[in-house]
Amino acid sequence: MDIGLTTLLEKDIAKHIPTVQAMLDRTAVIVSDADDKSATELAGTRRRFVSTVSGGDRRKTAEVRIMETISGITPDDTMLSPAQHSLAYRLRRAMAVGLAVGDVFAKHTELETLAADNRSSPLSGDRATQFHKLMAASAFVSLFCVANYLNQTLDAQDNSTTAAAEPNPDLDTVHEAYKAFLHGLDKSIAGSPDDAQLLARAREFARLTSDALLSRQRRFAELAAFEAMHIRLDADNFELNGLDASRGGKRKPLVMTFKMPNEVVGNHIAKYQAMKLAKMLVAYDFDRQLNPFVELGGFLFTFIGDGNPGTGKTTLIQMIAGLINSYCEVAGYTFHYENFGVDQISSYQGKSGQNCRQFIDNVMDPRVIGFGTVDDIDQVAAKRSDDRASSGQQEITAVLMESLSGAGTVVRGNCSIGMFSNYPENVDDALRQRAGARWLVDGPQTVEDYIDIFALLIGKDHKISLGKHDLYAAQEIRKAVSAAYEDHNDPKEAGLMKVSEQFKKNGGKLKTLADVGAYLHAIKQAEPRFTGRAIKNITDAVKMRAMDVELPDDWFEKPDLFLHKDYDTKLAMISELRSPITMQTVVQEVHKYADSEFRYTDKSDDTAVERLVREQRVRERAVREIDELKDAGQWNG
Repeated sequence: MDIGLTTLLEKDIAKHIPTVQAMLDRTAVIVSDADDKSATELAGTRRRFVSTVSGGDRRKTAEVRIMETISGITPDDTMLSPAQHSLAYRLRRAMAVGLAVGDVFAKHTELETLAADNRSSPLSGDRATQFHKLMAASAFVSLFCVANYLNQTLDAQDNSTTAAAEPNPDLDTVHEAYKAFLHGLDKSIAGSPDDAQLLARAREFARLTSDALLSRQRRFAELAAFEAMHIRLDADNFELNGLDASRGGKRKPLVMTFKMPNEVVGNHIAKYQAMKLAKMLVAYDFDRQLNPFVELGGFLFTFIGDGNPGTGKTTLIQMIAGLINSYCEVAGYTFHYENFGVDQISSYQGKSGQNCRQFIDNVMDPRVIGFGTVDDIDQVAAKRSDDRASSGQQEITAVLMESLSGAGTVVRGNCSIGMFSNYPENVDDALRQRAGARWLVDGPQTVEDYIDIFALLIGKDHKISLGKHDLYAAQEIRKAVSAAYEDHNDPKEAGLMKVSEQFKKNGGKLKTLADVGAYLHAIKQAEPRFTGRAIKNITDAVKMRAMDVELPDDWFEKPDLFLHKDYDTKLAMISELRSPITMQTVVQEVHKYADSEFRYTDKSDDTAVERLVREQRVRERAVREIDELKDAGQWNG
């Protein structure tokens, strides 16, 4: 069960503020003498000594005035400092948010109905038992929300220098849970030497409370409804995905050198599709957690870019990230970019796979717009048949294959993952075919390209004349892309050219779907790697060409025009721009994809031949040198 995204409204939080404020001013909590621990820490630990001698479970009432405790950090100043006010405000808001989330939990379970019935007449029997279980689960949910809200929103720069009080959650009811939490927090922050330690201790206690709750979660079977919830509070950038709090907290700002499209020379199709991809990603709807382009077809979830060193793969990555980042800033979305490289291959068994899984989870997080890259994929992930590869490389291959096109892969349309390599022929065949698009990153090709890139890189600090050249005219994207696509009307690689010629000699034509199927079968007979997955990638590319719509730039400059529309409106706006699928488009995409497979095979074969030739030359040289040593009487082998 997936309840979907729940956006908390301010009115749902505001109604709980008076109750929470009264608890912050003064609350009475019943505690046990057994909870009182020595103030002495055990050596080498952050735990306090607890006597093993039972003195009986004497209970007493303790009064907690946490607002006085917070203001008491600076007794000489009657006004709260910014840090003290931040803690007081965040604590009050956290508790109010927790109660609002508890209301959501009640609506998705029987708790709301049972509570209403209990108010009219006390419940009994199984219904009473279920009511008490759900009350305890609601207390768990609200307190878990409080702890994680504080952990995510408190800006604590320092670490706590003393151990926080051990949380002892009382989960009978929400109010009892809050009272116990305030008692523990009060003990943790009391006596803080300064504001920095005040925030650090408060955050540490919140973290310990979250851990304590997670250690108890198996006791609450009724939490299933909460585990399926996605809670978001836009005003505070606070979110919870059920009990998953591992990705909480503020993301680090992206530090990267961005490139603009005019700084990418050549690579016309790759640059064009990259620009389309950036706009596609920010069309994602956070409330529905789906992208209209996924439903309409043509969304680019994975791709592979290959080319020789120095042809512009890194520049292309910087351009994509820069475009997505600028669109996200306009819309107010969170953008997460991450690269997975060879430095994350670990010598510890299982760790490489964990690193790769964390990378995938970060990029595919449905709460952000994500872009992930795997640079030098041929070094990071190994072929499964390569017995010289490390176990870490094999783990990464397995995780990528399962994540990019596995049984549990869900494409929401909020992220895209690109693999880049100078030697794509060294990538495992099954992993490479999981890339839905192939981008040939071949860099500048024409005279005009080389003039443009030289003029771009040399800059303007000179007085050398440009000469007879229309600067960057060859990089005009529509004109360049149209010519680049037309280049694929006919095959380029020798292997595919032979297949095409033989197909035409046998009377083959490309006018109907049956003709295309026969042509694809002919390619399969010449290239065994051309499997059903290849056909899927081709049809996805054709759909993407049909969805090759020119989304107006002002849609991404003024968010109210498109970005902040609801999902159904976005879907309708994009559908109106869709183009028909033509046979020319189909032929071009077949040739573009099949050319890449033949190119990879030819490169692999050429590499194998070169290796065998080199080995034979080494053998012949060794034989000659051995004969010379024997003639000189120096050979004693």
